[in-house]
Amino acid sequence: MRRTSTATKAVKAVLVVLLLAFTLFPTYWMLVSAFDDRAGQGGATLWPREFTFHNFSYVLTDGGFGTFLRNSVVVALATVVISGVVALLASVAVARFRFRFRTQMLMLILVVQMVPLEALVIPLFVQIRDLQLLGTLTGLVIVYVSLALPFGIWMLRGFVAAVPVELEEAAYLDGASWTRMFRSVLLPLVAPGLVATSIFSFITAWNEFIFAMTLLGGEADKYTVAIGLKSFFQQNSNDWGAIMAGSTIITVPVMVFFILVQKRLSAGLVAGAVKG
Repeated sequence: MRRTSTATKAVKAVLVVLLLAFTLFPTYWMLVSAFDDRAGQGGATLWPREFTFHNFSYVLTDGGFGTFLRNSVVVALATVVISGVVALLASVAVARFRFRFRTQMLMLILVVQMVPLEALVIPLFVQIRDLQLLGTLTGLVIVYVSLALPFGIWMLRGFVAAVPVELEEAAYLDGASWTRMFRSVLLPLVAPGLVATSIFSFITAWNEFIFAMTLLGGEADKYTVAIGLKSFFQQNSNDWGAIMAGSTIITVPVMVFFILVQKRLSAGLVAGAVKG
């Protein structure tokens, strides 16, 4: 029995190692190529042949990646803030108030999530064109907010509905206004859901390519990082060192943002705890 148990554990450990290697190897390869001054020359290697930061400096200066990063930060943060506020207020409305066509509205929100993003490119392009916002970051933010809202409203609705109404009524009896109740009672309890929707909104706005390429067109100074990375791909050759350096730079803000909001996610689980 002990031999069987040991063999089973060994097999599991090997499978876990293989899975981790399969999952993490692309990231390792990206880092190696980013720090290799001869990336793409003379075949691939598992370790940089000439360790250098030249690829990063080239991407951030001559490659114009600093501008792309600034644009992406503006778009992503604006999308997170606007979609978070609107989704939270809308979720409170559909979870707490009874009005006509409420169920139909919820079903419509669910249906919108099922529509492939590719099918929305032309309709949203026409709307942004009619608003005369083509080639602007404002138009891109509007599109990303519209993409993030269905998921945000549907998720936050469940968090709001799970909050007992008696807590709100107790706050009213203690003399709290609706604003005070919302800030001190409801918001801490739905904070985990709000953080989860902010992660989704940030990743969507940071990594999205199709809408950004379609709406920004030839406005190179308005490009986000996803489109900016495309500029290092040439017709006959590719600058793999710059491409991998740019990919590494793109990955870091997402990881940092996730680590920061993960702390808030853990704190939010107990922020609204009721003391007996």
